[in-house]
Amino acid sequence: MTVRLVCASANADKVREIERILGGVAVLSPRPASVVDVVEDAGSLVGNARLKATAIRDATGEAAVADDTGLFVDALPGELGVETAHYAADRSDFVTDPYGSNRRKLLEALAAAGCDDESSRRAEFVTVVLVAWPDGSETIVEDRCTGHVSFDERGSHGWGFDPLFVPDEGEGRTFAEMTDDEKHRLSHRGRAFRALAVSLRS
Repeated sequence: MTVRLVCASANADKVREIERILGGVAVLSPRPASVVDVVEDAGSLVGNARLKATAIRDATGEAAVADDTGLFVDALPGELGVETAHYAADRSDFVTDPYGSNRRKLLEALAAAGCDDESSRRAEFVTVVLVAWPDGSETIVEDRCTGHVSFDERGSHGWGFDPLFVPDEGEGRTFAEMTDDEKHRLSHRGRAFRALAVSLRS
């Protein structure tokens, strides 16, 4: 049986990834245009995902799915995490180029911290996925991907930090140097949504 879920994300790049990973298990409906952006101030990935999913469920009366992802860089404790998507919001170029601005700020911060080898640039992506069901129950899954931050941007695929993140299992390539299928097999988001697919099937 195919499950119908309303997607809480308005990020078109993310929605395309989710649809590809959940293909055949769930049908995603887009977030209603009438639902405004949710303020993600819960202070945790689970809390932020819950805020987004419950807002959509309450607005539509249907099951809603939301995810929240954080990049955790060992050398920069507390600098990204739950604020990853808005890491460079204090920079003037963030408004016109948020992805690029985030990446540039990260490279600058690691250089300033003296991180001049791969071992000093260790990082981990964590994704939490939460489904808020109409009866008030929740399904929560989490997964992660370890790796390091590259010294420069490489590759033309993907989005966000993909040109900088080198997963441990990626043969030295960034996510942006991989095909979509390769990235989804290794990535935090791919693993988390595959775990959701297993839960939905059961």
